[in-house]
Amino acid sequence: MPLAGVPLVRRCVDNLADAGVERVVVTIPVGLESSFAEALKGVAIPVLCVVGGRRRQDSVRLGLRSLGEMEDTTSVLVHDAARPLVPTAVVTRVVSALRTGARAVVPALQVMDSIREVSGDSSAVVDRARLRAVQTPQGFGLGTLRDAHEHVAESGIEVTDDAAACEAMGVPVVLVDGDRRSLKITEAIDLLLAEAILSAEGPV
Repeated sequence: MPLAGVPLVRRCVDNLADAGVERVVVTIPVGLESSFAEALKGVAIPVLCVVGGRRRQDSVRLGLRSLGEMEDTTSVLVHDAARPLVPTAVVTRVVSALRTGARAVVPALQVMDSIREVSGDSSAVVDRARLRAVQTPQGFGLGTLRDAHEHVAESGIEVTDDAAACEAMGVPVVLVDGDRRSLKITEAIDLLLAEAILSAEGPV
């Protein structure tokens, strides 16, 4: 999917490279190897495309395996290609938290909308002051994330993100400030908003 003429995945990889990431693994659907290779041609850092799995957690586990025998002290970031405008400052905050001892780090934002929890035919207001909207990249120690994904796979636990996989084996998750510009492209209107941000501000 292009955003202002540049594929979302290419914008993500370029932004991560600008933030100091040294190498990238992109998990992709089977049969799209050539399309992704073309989209990522000429990026500034080494990129490896790996066919992912049925679920997000399967794809991340396969991506981690492709890293080989790297040191467990290495920091690893897991990022959604659907968030092509992540600012360098967000990546820096995640990495800084890892370097100061955190094992699992998530960028997050305060929830602005009123939220109601539905139960059957009724609903109740949820205190939004206690809620946070989760973004990516999420950061982890490589050994921690590998252990977490092996744990949920062996235990048959299904998780929605990598922080939840770490929490499933008792690892605390540290929150850092996210950024509204790091919106997730899921609907057509999100693409319009991202294009407006690029038009108004340029790359972030």
